[in-house]
Amino acid sequence: MRTLLRSAAALVAAGLALPPAAASAAPTPTPSPGAATVTKAGTSFLTATAITAGQPVRVGASTGDHLYWAFPAQAGQVHQVTATVTFPKGRSGASTWTVDVFDGLRRRQACTAGAQTPTVDAAATSVTLGCTLRRVRPWAEAWSADPLPGTYYVRLSVVDLPEPDLGQPIDVDLLVGADGEGGASGDDGELKAPLVPANRAGTVLTTEPTAEPVAEEESSLTGWLPEPGSRWVWTTAGGVLAAVAGVVGFALTRRPRRR
Repeated sequence: MRTLLRSAAALVAAGLALPPAAASAAPTPTPSPGAATVTKAGTSFLTATAITAGQPVRVGASTGDHLYWAFPAQAGQVHQVTATVTFPKGRSGASTWTVDVFDGLRRRQACTAGAQTPTVDAAATSVTLGCTLRRVRPWAEAWSADPLPGTYYVRLSVVDLPEPDLGQPIDVDLLVGADGEGGASGDDGELKAPLVPANRAGTVLTTEPTAEPVAEEESSLTGWLPEPGSRWVWTTAGGVLAAVAGVVGFALTRRPRRR
């Protein structure tokens, strides 16, 4: 009996000794063969650089920048986002980084696995972030925040660091993986259209716009007169009518003089 109790206690202790990251370890995506490396990153949702699943990203940036990428997602897929930030030597303190994912309506999506907001000390030379999204559903209720097909945005940024470390150069390696072998989702609905924001970009002007001609000032008397519908005309007319009404009322109500 004591032997069984000791064995059970050893198993429980071994389970508690596992690091928290082991339970939430996210699968590592692999680059697609022949995929071109992206060397750009946007600074907002509107300027997010378009990438696809399996396309590696490698960019140089500065500490404190907000970097944005956008990728398409289809129903039934599970996406994994991994990012590695390499620091220069000589940092003054610890820093906390985060990777956030938003859907086409710019709703922040929850991560089911991965180190989404890790903190590294000043001696670290790099930090690895990860986020595994929930399976994309073909449809969902309007009030829910379930992931739906459409465009998704990845934002990489630093949320806490010493002020002297702002602006230091960094190298960012990012990769988005997609796993579509999840079987049927059991949903009997379908989204009418993917959640893709309608961005109406303006046209680029290749020539200088022509200035509109300035109307010549009128020198006649009509240029000094107010328009018929202006407030000055109505104010003047109202004043005249009030004066006339006052004179008529005084004439009707005054008493005749006695001789």
